[in-house]
This record gives sequence, structure tokens and C-alpha cells, in this order.
Amino acid sequence: MALLSPSIDGGLYTWITELAGRSPASLDAAVRVWSDYGLSLFAVLMLVCWWRSRSASPSRTAMALCAPFVVVAAYLVNDLVKSFFHEQRPCRTLHVVTVEACPALGDWSFPSNHAAIAAAAATAIWLTDRRLGAIAVPAAVLMAASRVWIGVHYPHDVLIGLVTGVVIAWALTVAAGRGGPAVVRLRQSPLRPLVTTR
Repeated sequence: MALLSPSIDGGLYTWITELAGRSPASLDAAVRVWSDYGLSLFAVLMLVCWWRSRSASPSRTAMALCAPFVVVAAYLVNDLVKSFFHEQRPCRTLHVVTVEACPALGDWSFPSNHAAIAAAAATAIWLTDRRLGAIAVPAAVLMAASRVWIGVHYPHDVLIGLVTGVVIAWALTVAAGRGGPAVVRLRQSPLRPLVTTR
């Protein structure tokens, strides 16, 4: 199934990519680096979230331990949705000049995996640790925006990716919080250093 993407927000996409084309090369380079490698920040934040959660309630610790699995689940759901919508990348459909080289044919655009992964990680982190979430949430929005700026996604691709990541991560992270009793048992086992500072 293909979407009528240019008629949805092709004009907005074109305006953004033209703005990127008029922007300083240093800004475009910074956005490109963030877009390509910024997901590593979420991995670091999840690691810090787990470390800090060891001194928190068992339910918070369970949520932090499950965060990486939550992100993988959100990615898989998003990729499944992507397999139903064979939406070409906007840089191929609209033939605009973009900051990043256009992905190959068959590398579908809708919805954005980067946006879904970032949103899922940010949601899991925010539900577990508000202080780290204050970093992760705006970083997820910036990740989504960067995908449009460099030209590889329509705005609606990243919007739906964000929504998918939030919905899946919210449900799974809340469910993970019910794993508190399992964490209590782990705190009495040889694996204690993984789940407590005591």
C-alpha cells in the first residue's frame, strides 16, 4: 500500500529541505551527525537510568531493566507497519537537493524507525527517571526533526514514528513496572549488584 505522500505534506518537506540548503554548512553537518549517530545518546541514557534505578523502588528498577527490550519491541512494531506502506523516500519522489544522500530504492520511508526508536527510549526513560527524561524527550523530538532536515523523511513519517514509539513504550514500560516483586527476589540473589546499591 502506498500513501499519497506529496499531497499530504510535500510542500512542508520541500520548504524544510530548501531551508536546509540555504543554511550554513556547519549546521547541516551537525544535524547530519546527530541524525546518523544520535541514537547512541539514548543507549547511554538508558544505561544511566538503570544505574540510578538500583537505589529506587523495585518497580522503577524493573522498568529500567526492561527499557532496551521496550525499544526493540517498538522498533519491530514500527518496522511491521512500514512493511505495509511502500512509501518511497521523499528525496526520490520530489527530486530535491538534500543534506544526506537519498537511501536506496526499497528502503521505505513511512513511518520513521529513527523517530520510533528515539520516542520509545525517551518514553521509557521519562517514566522511569524524570530527570533523565527531561534530556531524552527533547532529544527524541530533535532526532525526528533531523530526519526531515536531512531530507530522508516526510514530516508525517516522523510524526507517526514518534506516536508509535510513545504508545508502544508507554504500555510496555507501565507493564514492566509490575515486575517489582521479581526485582525484590533478585535483590536477595547473587545478581543483587544488578538491581540494588546495597
